[in-house]
Amino acid sequence: QVQLVESGGGLVHSGGCLRLSCAASIIDFSIYTMGWYRQAHGNQRELVATITSADISNYADSVKGRFFISRDNANNSVFLQMNSLKSEDTAVYYCNAVYFFESGHRLNYWGQGTQVTVSS
Repeated sequence: QVQLVESGGGLVHSGGCLRLSCAASIIDFSIYTMGWYRQAHGNQRELVATITSADISNYADSVKGRFFISRDNANNSVFLQMNSLKSEDTAVYYCNAVYFFESGHRLNYWGQGTQVTVSS
C-alpha cells in the first residue's frame, strides 16, 4: 500500500524558513514525478513545485526564488525548502507522487498534508 507521509510543518514568523519532508513507501520511487501542492483555507489546491525523475524542477511563480524542491531516491524522500516565508504561504501542504504511462493512464498518490502557518 502506497503511503506518503509529510512532516516539517509548523508556525513560523514572516521571513522565516521551514523545510518540509515527505517519506514515500512506494515501489520504484525514482520513476515518479514528485510534487508539493498547497491548499489555503477556502481556496483550491494549487501546485507549488514538482521534480521529475530526471531531477527537472518546476515552480509556481509565487514561490520562485524562495522555495526549492529536492529528492533523495535512495531514501524515497522529497523535500521542500521554504525561505523568506510570507503570510500568503499559509496553507496545508501536500506531497504528491505521479507516474504517467504511455497509454495515458497514471498512478497518482497524495499524502495527508502538513499545516504551514506564517504569522505576519
